[in-house]
Amino acid sequence: MSRVGAGGFEPRDGRSWASAARGVSLRPAVADDLESVARIEQASFSDPWSQRSFESVLRDQRAIFTVATLEDGRVAGYVVAWFVADEGEIANLAVSPAARRRHVGSTMLDATIRSARMHHVTSLYLEVRDSNAAARALYNSRGFVEVGRRRAYYRKPVEDARVLRLVLPES
Repeated sequence: MSRVGAGGFEPRDGRSWASAARGVSLRPAVADDLESVARIEQASFSDPWSQRSFESVLRDQRAIFTVATLEDGRVAGYVVAWFVADEGEIANLAVSPAARRRHVGSTMLDATIRSARMHHVTSLYLEVRDSNAAARALYNSRGFVEVGRRRAYYRKPVEDARVLRLVLPES
């Protein structure tokens, strides 16, 4: 199944997008990626999504599920997003601990923002753990601002989520 129409991440000729980050490419996730994605999820979050959750996202035609790969083909990160009408949500974005500080997260975030614009999204939302200063700094660098809080949103440990929004001007 092509994600060109749904996700906007894949060039029309079927190749992956090469990114500005050296050695990082983006492409639609496939079933063979799920084990790597689940490992990254486990390493990144104290209350991780299950592999079954990712299988469900992979089957969801409305989901944008993209992986970042390194030059050797290893999955270095992933992003899951949805765009509905003029709003979007980044549901999950994570980078393998071994690939952090290599611009993998910013590459995926920038591609998601570009895709949101292509889909005429005017507001892009996400939740981020209050204590995740690195992620908050990345989102802030792209113009996301805090618009709310979800008290005790996260478990293990219980912690607030900051709700962030990026307003995308109509082109």
